[in-house]
Order: sequence, then structure tokens, then C-alpha cells
Amino acid sequence: MSLSHKLNQIRGVNPSTTKEKVFSIVKAVILGVILGLAAKLVDTPNMNPIFDNIGGRLGIWVFVATLLSVFSSSPKLASVKIFSFFASMLAVYYVYTVLVLHFFPRKEIMFWGICALVSPVCAYWMWYARGKGWLSSFIMALPITALLIEGVQLRHAFLPIHTHYYLIPYLMGIYLGMILILLFNIPKKKMQFIYVLPIALILSIIMSYFNVFGLIFGGMNGFL
Repeated sequence: MSLSHKLNQIRGVNPSTTKEKVFSIVKAVILGVILGLAAKLVDTPNMNPIFDNIGGRLGIWVFVATLLSVFSSSPKLASVKIFSFFASMLAVYYVYTVLVLHFFPRKEIMFWGICALVSPVCAYWMWYARGKGWLSSFIMALPITALLIEGVQLRHAFLPIHTHYYLIPYLMGIYLGMILILLFNIPKKKMQFIYVLPIALILSIIMSYFNVFGLIFGGMNGFL
């Protein structure tokens, strides 16, 4: 049995026309432009500390990318959409940073550029999270694991303005909301979260213990 046949048993591709595919990609690009500009605007000190501390972390982008991926008509389209989303979002964000603010954050550009390059592969496999079987449950647990780790780590978050430490419970609440949205909207079988949540909890404990995200991202992400 070929790999493609096995994957089709997890989730079958939904037929879509070329026009529908192009429109879907264009929507991803537009969303990337809007969120890239929004992320840059709220990055201004004292503009909105909640949005600033969410937009500068990995979790919100994992959340958005997961939803864009799983609600695509095919894994290949998911890959194209996610790369288009991140490319447009990062282009707007850093073009504004360089041309308007005259600042060139080389390390940050390299970090998010690498994230954009690997995102199509992640999106391809993430598409199968909305399928059936143990593999789809495991795949779905991955973004929830990332949100759990980052959400819990917020209790150690460094917020430059001390008066903003009161925001930590609110930020944790936003992460909890993102986790619940993924848990109850991605699975076709609503009770699948019974399998997904324990997997995510176990993975988050293991990855937190071995500081996996810290080793991978090397302090580039906001929560590290």
C-alpha cells in the first residue's frame, strides 16, 4: 500500500476548481498583509500591551496557521496557502520596519524567515489533523502542545513595563481560548479531544522538561 493511499484513508482530498484554489491563496495573502501590518502597529510601545505581547510570540501564528491549513481543500493547497500567508505577513512587517522605522533586525528576520520556509511542510502534515485515526489525533496535538508550553511559560514572561505584569492572567486566558477553539473546531468527531488532550499534555511535559523549544529557537521567540 502506497503512502498516498494510506494518507487518503486518514483524510481524502476535497475537489476544488482552479478558481477556488486561487481565491483561497489570495485570501491567505490578504490576511497575511492585514495581520503583518496589525502586528507592526501594535508593536509600538504602550499602543496595546495585550496585542503586543501576543503578536510577538509564536503561539498566535501557530494558531492562525493551523486553522488555515486544516480548512484547506488539500494538503498541497494548505502548503501554498501557509507559505503565501507568512511571506506576505513578514514582507509587510519587515518592509515597514526597514523603510519606515529605519531598523534592520537581522536575527529576527532570519528566525521568522526560517519559520516561513519550513511552514509549507508543517502545513502539509497539519492538514491531516482534521482526519481520522490515531495519526490525525497526534498531529492535532502538536499545535496544542506549542500553545500549552508557551501559555504556561507566560508566568515567567518578561514584560519590560512592570505595570504590565497584571496582563499575564489575561494572556494565559487568550492561550486557553485558542486551545479550546482548536480542540472543538478542528476534529470532525467532536469527542476526539478525549484522545488529543492527553497526548498534548504528555508532549508538553516532556518538551518543557527537556527545554525543546529553547534548544530549537535559541531564545529568538518572545517566551524564551
